[in-house]
Amino acid sequence: MTQRVDLATVMDRLAVDDLITGYAAAVDDADWTAYRELFAPEGRADYRGSGGVEGPAAEVADWLAEAMTLFPVRQHLIVNRRVVFREPAGYPQTGDAADIRADYVNPMRFTSGEDFVCGGRYAFGALRTADGWRLSSVVVDERWRRHN
Repeated sequence: MTQRVDLATVMDRLAVDDLITGYAAAVDDADWTAYRELFAPEGRADYRGSGGVEGPAAEVADWLAEAMTLFPVRQHLIVNRRVVFREPAGYPQTGDAADIRADYVNPMRFTSGEDFVCGGRYAFGALRTADGWRLSSVVVDERWRRHN
């Protein structure tokens, strides 16, 4: 590999990392406009693994906006990110898509003041678009939860 290719890969990794961090911030800050903008036009989100819904990102954002009112305090910690670049169908070159696996811990507080913490793994899909990297999919696999 040449130094130029290595630099491009590093830049893509940073951009994908920023995308995932943007996802966490949008959910935690209840910024549903920003949440929608993180997705490619055909992007989908699947929260069934944590008791939620699945569908187009815009529709899921509407569901999240209502569901998250139960938790006025929330903080996603998304860690152990593994990124694999690949060639998506219909795209010009290898590296225009990425599969990201990341673990999460999500402490939240109910409106009643009780604490709720859950953890698991995200599977993110991302595509390079004319507007930069965007999410093509988000799948949540909640593995544990604790409620006072």
